[in-house]
Amino acid sequence: MSDPLIRELDHYVVLEPGKPEQLLTVAETLVWLEQQLSSLESVPEDLSGLPMAADQAQRLLETACELELQPGVTVQWFAIRLEPPGTAN
Repeated sequence: MSDPLIRELDHYVVLEPGKPEQLLTVAETLVWLEQQLSSLESVPEDLSGLPMAADQAQRLLETACELELQPGVTVQWFAIRLEPPGTAN
């Protein structure tokens, strides 16, 4: 079960091998995950029961933080909280 605090976060850092890190919104992260899933020959077994790519991406976002695209090539995403300017201690 995912941590309810994660649902309150609305940005993700996305890491792809050989690329600079990206800061994405939840919606952008879901689109990015759908693109990653579409590059696979077959989706992971725990996602295969979900018919829509959007549902698979949502489940992945809620339950994992990495996806192996091919042996030795993994993408990762991590929820972050952005502090509004002037609120840092």
